[in-house]
Amino acid sequence: MDKDNRDDFTFAKLSDLKLPVTLRISQFEGTRVPRTFTELLEKPELRFHGVQTPGFSDLYVTCQLLADNKPLTIPFRTAAKAFKKDYTWNEWITFPIRYCDLPLSSQITFTVWDIAGPRSAVPVGGSTFKLFGKKWTLRRGKHRLFLWAGREADGSDDSTTPSKLGTRDEMGRLEKLVKKYERGDLPKCDWLDNLTFRKMASIHADETQKSDNLYLYIDLPRFDFPVIFSEPDFSNRPSTSTTVVAPTTNPAGPSISTSFASDTHLWAIVDPEVARENPVEDKHRRLIRSHRSSPHDRGLKPNAKIRDELAKILNYAPSQPLTSEEKDQIWKFRFYLSRDKRGLTKFLKSVTWRDQSEVKQAVEELLPQWTEIDIDDALELLGPGTVDSRVRAYAVKQLNRADDDELLLYLLQLVQALKFESTASDQRSSRITSSAISYEDSGLADFLISRAVKNPILSNRFHWYLMVEVADQVMAKMYGRVIYKFQQRIAESEGGEERRELMKRQGQLIEALGKRAKELRTSKDPRPKKIEKLRAFLADSKNNLSSIAPLPLPLNAKLTVTGIIAEKCSVFKSNMFPLLLYFRCADDTEYPVIFKDGDDMRQDQLVIQLFTLMERLLKKEAFDLKLTAYDVLATAPQQGLAQFIPSKTVAAIMSEHGSLLNYLRANYPDEGSVGTYGVEPGVIDTYIKSCAGYCVVTYLLGVGDRHLDNLLLSPDGHFFHVDFGYILGRDPKVLAPPVKVCKEMVDAMGGTQSVHYGRFKNFCFTAFIILRKSANLILNLLALMVDANIPDVTHRDVHEQVLGKFRLDLTDEDAIKHFDALLNDVSPFAAVLDRMHDWAQYWRS
Repeated sequence: MDKDNRDDFTFAKLSDLKLPVTLRISQFEGTRVPRTFTELLEKPELRFHGVQTPGFSDLYVTCQLLADNKPLTIPFRTAAKAFKKDYTWNEWITFPIRYCDLPLSSQITFTVWDIAGPRSAVPVGGSTFKLFGKKWTLRRGKHRLFLWAGREADGSDDSTTPSKLGTRDEMGRLEKLVKKYERGDLPKCDWLDNLTFRKMASIHADETQKSDNLYLYIDLPRFDFPVIFSEPDFSNRPSTSTTVVAPTTNPAGPSISTSFASDTHLWAIVDPEVARENPVEDKHRRLIRSHRSSPHDRGLKPNAKIRDELAKILNYAPSQPLTSEEKDQIWKFRFYLSRDKRGLTKFLKSVTWRDQSEVKQAVEELLPQWTEIDIDDALELLGPGTVDSRVRAYAVKQLNRADDDELLLYLLQLVQALKFESTASDQRSSRITSSAISYEDSGLADFLISRAVKNPILSNRFHWYLMVEVADQVMAKMYGRVIYKFQQRIAESEGGEERRELMKRQGQLIEALGKRAKELRTSKDPRPKKIEKLRAFLADSKNNLSSIAPLPLPLNAKLTVTGIIAEKCSVFKSNMFPLLLYFRCADDTEYPVIFKDGDDMRQDQLVIQLFTLMERLLKKEAFDLKLTAYDVLATAPQQGLAQFIPSKTVAAIMSEHGSLLNYLRANYPDEGSVGTYGVEPGVIDTYIKSCAGYCVVTYLLGVGDRHLDNLLLSPDGHFFHVDFGYILGRDPKVLAPPVKVCKEMVDAMGGTQSVHYGRFKNFCFTAFIILRKSANLILNLLALMVDANIPDVTHRDVHEQVLGKFRLDLTDEDAIKHFDALLNDVSPFAAVLDRMHDWAQYWRS
């Protein structure tokens, strides 16, 4: 290295770093002292706190990215984990924001939480961590954050919970040296380094034992070079003026060359007005649009060409943005479009919501006279994009036309839509206030409560959906208010106290089962021992589970259960060891249920809800494909119930019977059948229809990770899928086919050249064409779930993932050809991957 380059400093600019912000929550350290006996006597509720339990309590960490006292992302929470030796998570968290988009004042709040009784938590400690150092450099590597005991991190600019203290202890000094060592600033010597790190581990243990402080360790990505904060480069934007003013020559000093003055890489001027609307374009828009409701505006009708253009715009998917020309076109013919129910959502997108006169005309004059819209458009208006409560109230009014059965289909999304209401405005600081927009309550919560109070089935689902949402720390306050109002209205209704008592008993049942399921899941007993313990627990009369007073089943309130049949219950051999419970119904029938603890059932619940909706849409067209959409209910973020359908996996059937046909033949034989391979014709018909139905619905929702252990077949021919851990295009398998049809399914139809396979394809085509008509409804329902903390829906472009499956750009004939091509596209790797999964299952069992 020559002398001139010896002091070169290499760094990277933040504006060039397009990666998402990522960090790892490593571990929590510190001694937590239990409450004294005197404190417990004064406050008995303290005995439920996790710190009072022997061993390690269930801690979890929440973190959120903020800047200038405003959140940049929603809070993230670590997954539930059983701690044995220490509090170590080692969990990577990726925020939905890129490094290049971070402001200089970016901070991350970390709060460690502990249980404080049923459905409640208390902060162990909080810390506010600044992402940029004093020299505007992005922090990297390992960091030890000081936790302010008993306080939640505040995240304000003048934080009262900073992650670093002014004082420096011995471990702080050593950790600073370790950072220098990792950066290469200190020379390395292997034998001496090993001795040093062992000594440091000893000092660390001693310091932790004698210190009362609490610390949280996090890891940030280690980039090759320091990353310096820099604003985005606006020099490439087209300038309004192309004139370059040459600098005047200064006689007292050296002249500056013209090329130096015009070099945009040296002279970058950030324009704070660049994000605002061009005043010329704004003036043009106001001139184009008429703010008065003159007779001319009311009677304006489009010619044939413009009518075709408007029809094309009205057929756009909900996610497709409108150009400024399209918005102006819709505004011009707004009175003409008010007779078209499809036009309202597009018209509202064309309104300039910062313009008071436009908003007044749109909401106060045009909205009341618009023709009644469909339910799918009403659902779109309840999404996060609609902030005016008068528009939302109009959508709620349209929902009144739906009967209870239809409302039950959309209830999951309507509960999520409460997050976008004004009642949550204190927790959703991302809204831009404007005098032209109303933020009053639209009445969605009151509507749902009033309908739920009248219908016990609706009431039961509404109750459990709310119970799951109230467990979310961010929205708990808002949903808590809804639950309080709901319980109050139930109490005021006829037989209200009895209904509230039933809900309370349902909660006690789920709590008892959840506690036992967790104990069995975390115990080291072999599976037969777990089953024995479960049956003993259920049979014990002290637990009041083998015989209970008549109670609506939380999973399906239409059924009244009177107990659990202990001797028939079992434990599955999968990772989470879910329970198989047989409930005894009031009519002496049995209802088997799978109970899972430690597993998030919300994604399965969403998928089954959409399957049920699609089945109803098909039946509305008199097209029944025998879909077995079993019931699923999440009772907590990591807990839930699912209906158990007596059936066998395709893998088990192939192992025991050699083929699916042999299995059907063994259960429903028909020696005299013609063309149904010795199986009753009705069973073969059910099999072909259900295969076609699930083929289409799993394709539309992009269900992944399909193998022979999550494809099931019941003895009467009903084929169905389970386990929806991967949806919307996510799939751990390489080159997975978009349409899930395996060789075993086709063989049971008689092969690809058989008549039955031809019927199967025709069923698929018809179902695909029918469901394409309701694409907007399915898209809007998925869009309402973006804040529901469902792994494959949160922070993903849900519309784009699903919209491409419907291929709305094609005619019906071309859509059939497209689906036919997908049916013939079977990956050659699928069979190999299924075999690999079989090996994994073998070793697991």
